[in-house]
Amino acid sequence: MTADDRYDVSDLPEAQFEPGSNGLVLKNLLGITSKHIMDEVEARALEQATDVLIKAYGETHRFTVMDLCDCHRTWFGEIYEWAGHYRRVNVSKDGFPFAASAHVPALMDQFERNELRRCTPCTFADRATVIRALAETHVELVLIHPFRDGNGRLARMLSTLMALQAGLPLLDFSLMAGTGKPAYIAAIQAGLDKHYVPMESLFGKVIEQSRLSS
Repeated sequence: MTADDRYDVSDLPEAQFEPGSNGLVLKNLLGITSKHIMDEVEARALEQATDVLIKAYGETHRFTVMDLCDCHRTWFGEIYEWAGHYRRVNVSKDGFPFAASAHVPALMDQFERNELRRCTPCTFADRATVIRALAETHVELVLIHPFRDGNGRLARMLSTLMALQAGLPLLDFSLMAGTGKPAYIAAIQAGLDKHYVPMESLFGKVIEQSRLSS
């Protein structure tokens, strides 16, 4: 039994699903039970939050974990009670377990001291260094998975804000979805060994596509 197993977390809002949703929609402030509707609500909220956050953080800003909590709250604040708070439940996806919830605060502090302090503001003159910074922060944030939901999208939001600091256009992440998702997942898993080259390759392609479509 791990330290996490000694505590019953079933009564936490983040551990519950909305009644009537057949276990498909997390308990939310809007009483939404349809996954399709919730996906649309979250997507619209993300667009609105991105517009707000682009204006909030300038090119010389060094990001902190509190900024990431604020970003998550700006996005999810009207949807979930736990918005902006680190998760207190363990989560996995496609059989891949993320960091244990008890370790999240310490891991995020370490993330701030290391990756965020080293890679932001993302104003490096060399394009390769920018790509490395984007890949490294993205992988490490996803691996920690600090929040109950929205971690991948939050990581993409951080990447977008960092890319703007570097003078790049808004990033088009379509290459990481659909048929590109297996390569994206493989790049995340490679980060377990601090091997960021696969994600760097993906970000290089994302940046090129974004430049062409901007």
